[in-house]
Amino acid sequence: ICPGLIDAHVHLESPMVRPSEFARAVVPRGTTAVVCDPHEIANVLGLDGVRYILEATEGLPLGVYVMVPSCVPATHMETAGAELTAADIGELWAHDRVLGLAEMMNFPGVVHRVPSVLERIRIAGDRPIDGHAPGLSGLDLNAYIAAGVRSDHECTDLDEAREKLRRGMHILIREGTTERNLDALLPLVTAANAQRCHFCTDDRHPDTLLREGHIGEVVRRAISFGLDPLTAIQMASINTAEHYGLRNLGAVAPGYRADLLVLDDLETMQVAQVYAAGELVAEGGRFLPSTTAYRVPLHSSIHVDVPALDFTIHAGDGSARVIGVIPEQVVTKDLRAEPTTQNGQVISDPARDLLKIAVVERHHGSGNVGRGLVKGVGLQEGAIASSVAHDSHNVVVVGTNDQDMRAAVASIVDMGGGQVAMVDGEVRAALPLPIAGLISD
Repeated sequence: ICPGLIDAHVHLESPMVRPSEFARAVVPRGTTAVVCDPHEIANVLGLDGVRYILEATEGLPLGVYVMVPSCVPATHMETAGAELTAADIGELWAHDRVLGLAEMMNFPGVVHRVPSVLERIRIAGDRPIDGHAPGLSGLDLNAYIAAGVRSDHECTDLDEAREKLRRGMHILIREGTTERNLDALLPLVTAANAQRCHFCTDDRHPDTLLREGHIGEVVRRAISFGLDPLTAIQMASINTAEHYGLRNLGAVAPGYRADLLVLDDLETMQVAQVYAAGELVAEGGRFLPSTTAYRVPLHSSIHVDVPALDFTIHAGDGSARVIGVIPEQVVTKDLRAEPTTQNGQVISDPARDLLKIAVVERHHGSGNVGRGLVKGVGLQEGAIASSVAHDSHNVVVVGTNDQDMRAAVASIVDMGGGQVAMVDGEVRAALPLPIAGLISD
């Protein structure tokens, strides 16, 4: 018997299903609690989005604890659907499942003492404040930590993680779908520092959850790499509970909530039974409770004038900047390439894997379109589009030709949000995501 497992940082929007469906996928595999950041839905619907997550997770056999999004909008270089002010953040503290301030992505704003950014940190008081500072180092890292940020889940290499750990941060080792850092960071963990180390998934897509599992799979892999099983389980239970002030979670002991796993095998983390608050909620991989009712945000979140869309990029002199995709990472390369042109316009060139990419503003119907080039997608025909596009979640589209790009965006509009693959004007595959353009109903 061991404590139920806790995901130290996850976006419940990333699996693209309602929270009750997420619970149905992860609870049988040993997850009994998550610390979530509703940053994505907040960037679309603001306070209504955060309230949706809180309401939709009431009564689940999965403890869902919320960190209030700190960066809505995430950047002023893009148009989000909403803004969360310091006053809005303060309004949420009264909820008993709201723990603290979610990942402070605007680390430049912290380092340069932007008043509105520091006010969000100030209003958090003594509550936990999560970090998000890829590559931050040296004196700037010192300033970020001194402001009150105490964790980071964005480390991608060992030296970065060691520097942050040595300066007092909690390191959340991330193993998601597009961000896989376990292999690189596991050597960080020692008997002396394991108490400040945790596991998180950040973003796990539905196929990854069903094929690989959730936090239990991360623990199993860590054990297979040589980490002591007890240490691995502590990193996914008591360590996280104590860091976030969840004093009744994370242990098998008097006075603790009876979130328990019965394991057939410790090293492979084979889960036979799952108990939540003392009740059997999963057995033999089967989820036992019935799913709960849910509320859908009532207002539409897709406002695009499709006939007016223009993906034209006029040719200039010399090379063009190109976004370089890095597999299984969220960071990208800054590339240069000579674009393929025709009649004075830049066109997609599938043979060179040099494709057009566009971001279509969808929250306010402004008609704004950002256009560029991307390498590494590998699309040979047609176009793909999505209203899931971190962090402002406008419609992003990549295509081999402008016609299919326009048709793909039109399909997203018709569905009220979602993802689509389009070839020669015909839908090859579509996933409607009508809840904020992020989540399936």
